[in-house]
Amino acid sequence: MITIMGLAAGYVVLNFFGVDQGEQLKKEGQRLQVLIDMASDYAVLNQKQMGIRFEPLEQAYYFVFLNEDDRWEKISDEKLYAEHTLDEPFRFELNLDDLPWDMDDQLFDRDIFDENFSLDDANTEIGNEEEKKLPPPQVLIMSSGEITPFTLTLSYEPDFSTDDPVYFQLQNQDVPPLLLDGPLEQPPE
Repeated sequence: MITIMGLAAGYVVLNFFGVDQGEQLKKEGQRLQVLIDMASDYAVLNQKQMGIRFEPLEQAYYFVFLNEDDRWEKISDEKLYAEHTLDEPFRFELNLDDLPWDMDDQLFDRDIFDENFSLDDANTEIGNEEEKKLPPPQVLIMSSGEITPFTLTLSYEPDFSTDDPVYFQLQNQDVPPLLLDGPLEQPPE
C-alpha cells in the first residue's frame, strides 16, 4: 500500500515539474486564436461591433462590445470572453505599428482639425467607478468580419531555469483566420 502511494506521489511531482512551458504557451496562443475567430463570427452573425482590450501591466485581456449608447462594455454573459490573465512565467506584447494603414486621412491633418482645440464640459463625467467609461479596445472586431491588423508576441523567458526561451506570434492582417507562428527560438523583430 505504501509503495502505491509513493508511486502516485512521484507521478504527481513528475507531472508538476515536467510541464513543458513551451506547450503551455502554445495553448495560450491557441486559446486566443480560437476566441478571436469565434468573436469575429459572433460579430457578423449578430451585427455587433466588438473588440479586445489588452492590459500589458496586468498581462490580461478581455473582450468588449459597443452597446446601444455607443459605449464599450465588457462581455459579461459569456464566460469564454471574460477577462483572462496569463500565468506568471508568460508575457505578451501587442504591436499595432508597421501595419498596412491608410495614411491618406491622418487624425491631425490640417483639413480635419483647426488650431482652436477646446475642452467642452458637456463630455465631462463625474460619478462612481462603475460608471466610468472603459478605454477603447486596441483590436477592433467589426460586424463585417474584419479585424484590426495586429501582431501579438507571446513569450516565455525563464529567469531561474535551464529552459530555453520560447516565443509564439499571433498575427492578423485583415480577416480571420489568424495565424499562430511558433515556437520561435528568438523574439520576433
